[in-house]
Amino acid sequence: MDATVIDLCLDVFWWAKFRKKKAAIKLHTLLDLKTAIPEYIFITDGSVHEINTLDYISFPAGSYLVMDKAYIDFARLWRLTSERTNFVVTAKDNMKYRVIKRKTTKKETGVICDQTIVLTGTATSKKYPERLRRIRYFDAETGNTLIFLTNNFKLSALTVAALYRNRWGIEIFFKWIKQHLKIQTFWGHSENAVRTQVWIAIATYVLVVITKKKLKLPQKLYEILQLISLSAFDKTPLTNFFLYENIQDVKEQNCNQLILL
Repeated sequence: MDATVIDLCLDVFWWAKFRKKKAAIKLHTLLDLKTAIPEYIFITDGSVHEINTLDYISFPAGSYLVMDKAYIDFARLWRLTSERTNFVVTAKDNMKYRVIKRKTTKKETGVICDQTIVLTGTATSKKYPERLRRIRYFDAETGNTLIFLTNNFKLSALTVAALYRNRWGIEIFFKWIKQHLKIQTFWGHSENAVRTQVWIAIATYVLVVITKKKLKLPQKLYEILQLISLSAFDKTPLTNFFLYENIQDVKEQNCNQLILL
């Protein structure tokens, strides 16, 4: 689960409150990492904090919710634990805690420590009264050291790290939506017009993903969208439309043209 901000002009989109001199809307999204399809999306003005969306979603028992530290609210995390929802979230630097158990780790795997902790803050210890698992992990690919909090004590530390690594799927979703579906330029200025255009972009993305999976297309999502947009009124069945093996991106075509000079 994550959110992304879409910047707007304050003089035109005055209803989209964000900052004193800036307007924006925020796309709060719960993405199914297996299918790359969003299960829930909330569109709010930019001033609404990400953590509030946890109050509007009920998660199936046994599911895994992966988030960054913007979603740390121990009262809400305790509710997830009470509902038997597993979570993996990055920890904040100022968290107060006490270690009650340590597991032996192999640092060459990237797992620096695997601890069982309890919160010791005056407020946080009341909001989350049970044990938590704290994992410190070094990512060799990025060179970053990450600290995870989870309520799952059965998964290996490497699996917890892998779950968080897969969170980047939602970043790819946001990037794809913004880059390829042109929601940075809006056709209308009202709140309803902006929301409508964003929902059209999301619906288009979902249809392209479903098409790719059902027809088992080897092309990338952007290539599929590009071909469909160029032939929107073509009556050729989609199963025949993607039979060409040498389809190239317009930006990457290799015409093998001779150099004149």
